[in-house]
Amino acid sequence: MNAAMTPAISSAGASARSAVSPFYVMRVFAAAEQRRAAGLSVYNLAAGQPATSAPAPVRAAAQRALAEDKIGYTAALGIPPLREAIAEHTRSWYGIDVSAENVVVTTGSSNGFLAAFLAAFDAGDTVAMARPGYPAYRNILASLGCVVREFDCGATDGYLPTIAGLEALDPVPAGLIVGSPANPTGAMIDRARLAEIVAWCDERGVRLISDELYHGITYTSPGACAWQFSRAPIVVNSFSKYFSMTGWRLGWLLVPDDLVEAVDRLAGNYSICPPALSQLAAVSAFDAYAELDLNVARYRRNRDLLLDALPAIGLSRFAPADGAFYIYADVSDYTTDSLSWVRTVLADTGVALAPGMDFDTATGGSFARLSFAGATEEIEQAVTVLGEYLRRTA
Repeated sequence: MNAAMTPAISSAGASARSAVSPFYVMRVFAAAEQRRAAGLSVYNLAAGQPATSAPAPVRAAAQRALAEDKIGYTAALGIPPLREAIAEHTRSWYGIDVSAENVVVTTGSSNGFLAAFLAAFDAGDTVAMARPGYPAYRNILASLGCVVREFDCGATDGYLPTIAGLEALDPVPAGLIVGSPANPTGAMIDRARLAEIVAWCDERGVRLISDELYHGITYTSPGACAWQFSRAPIVVNSFSKYFSMTGWRLGWLLVPDDLVEAVDRLAGNYSICPPALSQLAAVSAFDAYAELDLNVARYRRNRDLLLDALPAIGLSRFAPADGAFYIYADVSDYTTDSLSWVRTVLADTGVALAPGMDFDTATGGSFARLSFAGATEEIEQAVTVLGEYLRRTA
């Protein structure tokens, strides 16, 4: 082949869209696992996942599927029995009539957010999100060419978006993302405020993306669903948190009528279909509420343990933790560089924490997230070890 026929090899490097921040907690998680593999002690309060396996009915259904099903491709939007089971779950939990035609099964909520953002927004659109907030919102949107507008929802606002905060957004964004219970704070938007936010969006033509991943894991009141007030929002949910199925990579969307076809086209091209084995097994997840509620009872005990213990070791300022399984704690007495600090804490003590810099681009250096989804004994040990460390380094 002569030089003229030789294919050109680009030396331009990675794409501009890939220049987003990493999800730092995943690097902390990897470092913790390396430490564990080396035989050193680890108390993992960084992982945002249940310590329990999938519920028994799901595991049994997976075994049956492996024995009886070819585990091939499915419809891009998910198998009909699972879409109907999710619709029935939604009817039961929220008292609203939902058609399975509006349910879209996704490869985890991460793929759900990608599908929602691609269907609802174009490059250049402005999408608003609360700060602190889940970093993948910001990073996925940025990689798609959207303009991310973060607005502060700190301690003075109870870590929750307010109508006053939304009114201050200028210009009015094309989209708004809210999460309740929120990651990393555990703060919950009550029914009345969610209704106000939905109405604000509907009146201005703002597409609301409602992150409801932690519904079922609440300690003060049940979570409200955005579809209780309007069918214009896109609702994102997952089998990962309440259903304890993180590695099964399965989530779902409630999609408005005007976007179902768009999501179908995108899903078929981006992922072909969600994991077939996970879908077949997940139909049985809705038979496991009693087992899953035992997990929530443990989270509550762990939450109460931390709410009592953290002030005693020097961490007295934190978000409400009304839902999910996180404490978002102010660590400014010890650092304003949470990423370096959590690395040092892990190296010196084996306690793994998530840096607030993941969740807040402005003040996250002064915060760390602690997960209480693990075993109670491990959390008790972590508090003891961390307390000793904070006393030494104060």
